[in-house]
Amino acid sequence: MLPSTENRTLNTQNQNNPQKALTFLLMLISLSGCTLVPGMHMSQFSKQSSTEMPVSVNNKTILKKLNIKTINAQLIVALEKAASKRGLDANNVANLNVDYRLSSNTIKGLPPLDDHSQYWVGPRDVLGITVWEHPELTIPAGDLSSGTFVGEDGNIFFPYAGVVKAAGRPVEDIRTELTEKLSRYIEQVQLDVRVTAYRSQRVYVVGEVMKAGIQSVTDIPLTVLEAINGAGGVNSITADLRNINLTRDGKTYGINLLSLYEGGAINQNIILKQGDVLNVPDNAINKVFVLGETGVGGTGSARSRSVLMHMGRMTLTEALSEGGGVSQNTGDAARIFVFRAGRIGTSNPEIFQLNSQSPDALLLADRFPMEPRDVVYVDRNEGTRWNQIIDQIQPTITLLNAFDGSLKVQPFRQ
Repeated sequence: MLPSTENRTLNTQNQNNPQKALTFLLMLISLSGCTLVPGMHMSQFSKQSSTEMPVSVNNKTILKKLNIKTINAQLIVALEKAASKRGLDANNVANLNVDYRLSSNTIKGLPPLDDHSQYWVGPRDVLGITVWEHPELTIPAGDLSSGTFVGEDGNIFFPYAGVVKAAGRPVEDIRTELTEKLSRYIEQVQLDVRVTAYRSQRVYVVGEVMKAGIQSVTDIPLTVLEAINGAGGVNSITADLRNINLTRDGKTYGINLLSLYEGGAINQNIILKQGDVLNVPDNAINKVFVLGETGVGGTGSARSRSVLMHMGRMTLTEALSEGGGVSQNTGDAARIFVFRAGRIGTSNPEIFQLNSQSPDALLLADRFPMEPRDVVYVDRNEGTRWNQIIDQIQPTITLLNAFDGSLKVQPFRQ
């Protein structure tokens, strides 16, 4: 008996169901590159960035996509030729980055040298004046409460000498003037002047030091090193030794203490004076961000991290190691990217890619210098992305099967 027209129609529909399922799956997979894969990933085989960035060309800022540079031996040689950018001088990229991020107007250079290195007396100082063989004119030794105070107007009063200007002068000048005036009344005057209490000049040490506070300037010149040591030293973990700020007379100067420690730049150890503010900033701005498929603690779980650069220095290998390394389960070792934002007027944004499928490529990475605020991104491997696609479309297939059972795409199901 021939099948009815209705039965023939049903059989044709059933035969076409596998075709519908396959077509539907192909449509979903074709969309996977832009919609179905969750999270971030770089386009496969892309030679340029997908985002336009501001780039300085001939002193003009334009928007353009960035070329992706391969980290290879030629690039390392070119970077090492420009090694001065990462030296100890004021134009180090770590220093320039701090100014850019903080909108700082730090002067790249040292303040003018003072014309004198002696201590100059100031208001509120206490002077000890001794006139030999004339105890009536001499304050008892150690009795600071009865010393000769320098007034707010900078003057002192001494018997037979009258009012004498003391502020803004070294003790030798004050001694000479007192000797001349007392010689009118005393023969062969033998007189000594010294500062018994230093109260007029102060320096403020703040920031990442162990004991921030006020330090007095005495007859022993107070240098940057002595002021920091007097504050208990810097915090070796959080202090940014490259970018110590000295504020003097309304201007801020950059002092590179690291160049003093490691390069012997003794000119950085300047003498401080009244009213100086010495600020040791924190190192938080000198970070490298490690994102993507990194394995932390051998578990293979991804976790983003920010890594502090030690003394403003770090290589790509160090950044990957501090960030947990490339995940052996989900990371694509051939697609490790470094995104460098750059600074308009100083350097342009850049993108670098390292292929470390062969572990010896890490030798190149260990000679690739990082810069503050670089972003290291480890992309996902294709197997992980495929599994994520399946995880995304499986709920849709299950939902459609609940309606008419037409998309039977479970493995080996007929």
